[in-house]
Amino acid sequence: MYAQVIVDIVHENVAGSAAHPRTFSYLVPPDMKLSVGQRVEVPFARMIKEGVVVGFTEECDVPPDKLKSVRAPLEDYAAILPCLLTLARRMAEDSHCSLAETLRLMLPAEMRGGRIQVKQQPVVQLAIPVTDVDEAIAKQGRSQKRRMLLTLLRDGEIHTVGDLKMLVREPLEAIRQLEAAGLIRMTLQEVLRRPGGDAPEEPVPDPVLTASQQEVLDVMLPDIAQGRGKYLLHGVTGSGKTEVFIRLVRHVLSQGKAAMILVPEIALTPQMVSWFRARFGAVAAVLHSRLSAGERFDEWRRIRRGDARVIIGARSAVFAPCEGLGLIVVDEEHETTYLSDRHPRYDARDVAAWRCEHEGATLLLASATPSILSFAKARRGDYTLLEMPHRVGNRPMPEVTLVDMRKEIENGNRSVFSGLLTQKLHECMQRGEQAMLLMNRRGYNSFISCRSCGLVMKCPNCDVALTYHLYGGDGQLHCHYCGHVAPQPEKCPSCAGRYIRYFGAGTQKIEEELHKLFPNVSVVRMDIDTTSGKEGHAKLLDEFRSGRARILVGTQMIAKGLDFPRVTLVGVVAADMTLNLPDYRSRERTFQLLTQVAGRAGRGTLPGQVIVQTYKPEDEVIVAAAQQDYRAFFQMEFDRRRTGLYPPFTILSRLLVESQSERAAQIAASALHARCLALLEKHPQWKKRVLMMLLDQPSVKVLRGKARWHVMFKLLVHPETEAFVAALTEMAREPFEGADVYFEYNPTTMM
Repeated sequence: MYAQVIVDIVHENVAGSAAHPRTFSYLVPPDMKLSVGQRVEVPFARMIKEGVVVGFTEECDVPPDKLKSVRAPLEDYAAILPCLLTLARRMAEDSHCSLAETLRLMLPAEMRGGRIQVKQQPVVQLAIPVTDVDEAIAKQGRSQKRRMLLTLLRDGEIHTVGDLKMLVREPLEAIRQLEAAGLIRMTLQEVLRRPGGDAPEEPVPDPVLTASQQEVLDVMLPDIAQGRGKYLLHGVTGSGKTEVFIRLVRHVLSQGKAAMILVPEIALTPQMVSWFRARFGAVAAVLHSRLSAGERFDEWRRIRRGDARVIIGARSAVFAPCEGLGLIVVDEEHETTYLSDRHPRYDARDVAAWRCEHEGATLLLASATPSILSFAKARRGDYTLLEMPHRVGNRPMPEVTLVDMRKEIENGNRSVFSGLLTQKLHECMQRGEQAMLLMNRRGYNSFISCRSCGLVMKCPNCDVALTYHLYGGDGQLHCHYCGHVAPQPEKCPSCAGRYIRYFGAGTQKIEEELHKLFPNVSVVRMDIDTTSGKEGHAKLLDEFRSGRARILVGTQMIAKGLDFPRVTLVGVVAADMTLNLPDYRSRERTFQLLTQVAGRAGRGTLPGQVIVQTYKPEDEVIVAAAQQDYRAFFQMEFDRRRTGLYPPFTILSRLLVESQSERAAQIAASALHARCLALLEKHPQWKKRVLMMLLDQPSVKVLRGKARWHVMFKLLVHPETEAFVAALTEMAREPFEGADVYFEYNPTTMM
């Protein structure tokens, strides 16, 4: 028997291409049992490498005496399920990368190279019948420790050495003596590292369902029983979508199947995990990048063994190795964080849809502000549309007030806070309630410029301005793309001028202003800087949830999904920030952000109020968000895109070129552009479907040290377009000297 192995090396000479992955044949020793998807250790050249078995053959072109044998399996089970192996093959083709690369997505990174191991602890138990313990104790002479240990172990249970140390001082020597006498037995026992602690002892009782919640369940449960169906749930903020998820999961578990709940932000994971653990106990597992290596490994193994049947996590949790999948919920489905922009690129929503289709599961996309594309698909019939138009208990939606910041400046107010927001903050604090403030830019100042020559301090690795961060008075400049850090300049590096000016405000600036206004009020700031540590999100959210902090300041990560009943005031400091970005979706993202953050107010018994500061209160997007009227916004934006020929009426795509050399990137992009022109001349029927083709540099010309060029396309939605897209896909797979080429289909950003 010969095993076909994908060796864990991504170099093209070893891994092959997406269309033709390169496998290596190894002899399977007669006493070794292997299965497809199992990880193995194999000799490769003069090294020992890891690999994945992807098939078996009984014949091989290479003579058996020239073949090497599999050294050993790395686990006694298949680490990659058959469905995930098929998924890895498909993703390799879609992402134009090797199968070795996509197989890595299916495993905790620390499993590769044996960087993480099963945690074990020593345990002790009796090796003699309980009826013989008294006699054994009597024979221990003057050793009080041995007598005490036997007394503790006479219950017949397994005791950890750690627990015994708390009752018997320095017991190890006495344990060894008892073990040598054959009275007790010491072994190693596996210990699971559990993120977030244990589930509550008593399950939380179910609340009474609203009429809307029951209607959704009545529609979905028959399809879940049949393992089919794709749904889009549009429910206003506070309508109880999470309770619907919980009831659906319970139904799936009753069928012996597994369920997956995806959330867009790690910040939402602790809250969602606590809700599900309170209802389902230990069968709920969590997967996200902020877990320790040991926690992620142990949670992955619990899922693989079938001990955990409810998986909650961010984007990468979509690859969880659960068998018998019955339901995938994608919460806040409109969020762009579901798309991975690192190679190999993937959209977790597409992966979720693929898994549901191929594993006989039901897909549920949910949001208070569905993406335009998803809602358009629902209206077309691709998804079944479900709606929950009212909050639980018929609580009113918060009152939203727009503040014209142009008038604030006219009246001499140069503060980041309008007079109304300052007044409402004082009233909120006096009532003992809580407030949330959104500023969708982290740092202290957004950029630094020299007033003498106009130079803007930029990142040397990316074509973006550096942001000033203030940490305890030690200011530094940070790049929010690659992480580059530079000291605060004392003079301009270009003209040596000392007239350095700081522009814009970020979350740190807002936090500082709040401390001035409310010196005795505790303020929590949530952005990437404050949540980078392990459990960083959970600790800050607990600080606010407990009431120890009264004001929460944050970026977009606080705008969605969080539920704080004592929050009665929400302030949006700069509503226009995302509105004028050079992206056709900037209006949609602004509406979603404003509507979502407004929904954090008034979720308890107290009414909510929202203050939105803007320099353009008459803008139709901001007005629609203030009225929290999704359908009105959808129709307005849908009509605008139809007129301007934007998705879903067209397809935006590009061939993106990245290289360490700007010259190499430009040459590759120019060559691609020329080949596309020739291709369209050769196929006139394709040319009729191309509305635009442009060779250009993206808005961000350099990113993470790589120069970037692209060939952009605007294509009509038509069957003939699919053939052109397929040709572009193949073109991107071909190697270019010194450059990487990626084909992007309706990417989340063209910047």
